[in-house]
Amino acid sequence: MSELDFDLFVIGAGSGGVRAARMAAGFGARVAVAEDRYMGGTCVNVGCVPKKLYVYASEYGKGFSDARGFGWEGGKPTFHWNTLRDNKKTEISRLNAIYRNLLSGVEATLIDGRARIVDAHTVAVGERQYTAERILIATGGWPHIPSFPGSEHAITSNEIFDLEDFPRRLVVVGGGYIAVEFAGIFNGLGSQVTQLYRGPLFLRGFDPDIRAHAAREIAKSGVNLQFETNVTAIKRGSHGLQVELTDGSTIEADTVLYATGRKPNLQGLGLENVSVELKPDGTIAVDEHFSTSEPGIFALGDVTGGMELTPVALAEGMAFARRQFDRQNAAPEYDFIPTAVFCQPNIGTVGFTEDEARERFGDIVLYKSSFKPMKHTLSGRDERSFMKMIVDRESDRVVGVHMVGPDAGEIMQGIAIAMKAGATKAVFDNTIGIHPTAAEEFVTMREPFPED
Repeated sequence: MSELDFDLFVIGAGSGGVRAARMAAGFGARVAVAEDRYMGGTCVNVGCVPKKLYVYASEYGKGFSDARGFGWEGGKPTFHWNTLRDNKKTEISRLNAIYRNLLSGVEATLIDGRARIVDAHTVAVGERQYTAERILIATGGWPHIPSFPGSEHAITSNEIFDLEDFPRRLVVVGGGYIAVEFAGIFNGLGSQVTQLYRGPLFLRGFDPDIRAHAAREIAKSGVNLQFETNVTAIKRGSHGLQVELTDGSTIEADTVLYATGRKPNLQGLGLENVSVELKPDGTIAVDEHFSTSEPGIFALGDVTGGMELTPVALAEGMAFARRQFDRQNAAPEYDFIPTAVFCQPNIGTVGFTEDEARERFGDIVLYKSSFKPMKHTLSGRDERSFMKMIVDRESDRVVGVHMVGPDAGEIMQGIAIAMKAGATKAVFDNTIGIHPTAAEEFVTMREPFPED
């Protein structure tokens, strides 16, 4: 179809879309990318990157207090929200420019504006139309606030980073990793934080021991956790927001953050003009090669309802470009994908939970360890780490590793490599640890956890 304007038209300049565009262009394809909001997508602008910067900021307060046990004395430091917020904006602007340069460096055409699909080979941005052999939808997800009385007073993770005033009293609604992380961030920065979750325990889908341990540690840090509780209404009063709860009580807050889920960002995309099938949850149905039900239209990343992780979107973007433009039979591998929750303390996990492992392998062996991090023997902070290893008894292969504690995400990346390579418990046992570190616990857990 050489008469078409482009070989590939990518809608969305997030992690997956940019990676697919760059690689396709590198293989010689004529590529265009349309973005209507900000370069780099959720991760760079209102997700992973600014969140991790705010996590760093929130940990300094505890660090100043911990330092006294190591001989450091001084006055209590003062936190300035405006400094953090504005420095973050500067860094994100720098990253936005890098993403633009990445695309211009491979001579991809960047089009500012919301793209709308006209037909299977035509996309409109504003009043102009473009034709392409392939269209790739990589528009990601968007935070969703359910409708209830006063829901207009709540904000999402999109707005929380750039508040004009620091919320001295914050209510976080939700039990997923976004809710847990922001509760920890603002607690560490000095807010009075209440986290509400309608279920009996947050972080559904994580290993049960990890969920329980994290709840204990987060509560000890000062976050007011209220489970099996939901919001019935929010009203604006003379002293801020009045948050009415299902148990009949009311909480006063300056800000209410809703982190109860995300929906695919498909509004105004023009899907009604083509035969792209949606799944019951509203995400785009694709096959293992990211093809939709409409020939010539593809989709990847969060918009397809898979694991909402930037590295997953990157891997999918690479696989798509290699298959479509370099004749490689490429496909991402989704087993043993590590992930982290940057709550405080951190959670790191890879592989199966205990329940999943029992269902998959039947006979498993558990190893568990809980201890006070070495740092806190002098800091005096009441915090404990927890580690758990799950082994398939028949093969001796390690099939799940989970941790709550400092640097859990950093530690789990290395563990994931070993598990991806098929490491057995014997391999872990025969590996010499680095002493003194928390990570060495994973190669010194010798005694199985006793079964009931």
